Amino acid sequence: MIVEVLAVVVVALVALLHLYILVLEMFLWRTPRARAAFGTTPEFAEATATLAANQGLYNGFLAAGLIWSLIAGGDLGHAVALFFMACVLVAGIYGGLTASRRILFVQAAPAAVGIVLLLLA
Repeated sequence: MIVEVLAVVVVALVALLHLYILVLEMFLWRTPRARAAFGTTPEFAEATATLAANQGLYNGFLAAGLIWSLIAGGDLGHAVALFFMACVLVAGIYGGLTASRRILFVQAAPAAVGIVLLLLA
């Protein structure tokens, strides 16, 4: 029972994280807050705003899938959660290898923990 609750909490937290990333990338990309989070300059942020918004949209899709899994519940919700957490894990590993190692800890590690909990639930 406790593992199921922990799995749901981690899935919800990862969904919230990806909603936050969506907001940063789609709407706040040029602001000091987003530039500090991603380590960019005002010039870089201006030049890459469209690309960042595209990335934000993808993060929103990850969040939407995780939220769907929580709403669906049961076997369907469990399967959907595993799929989208695997997507987050792959995206986090790729980002960690190509963009910033920090992504491994911020994105991939929570997804890995969530997958383990979902498999144990």
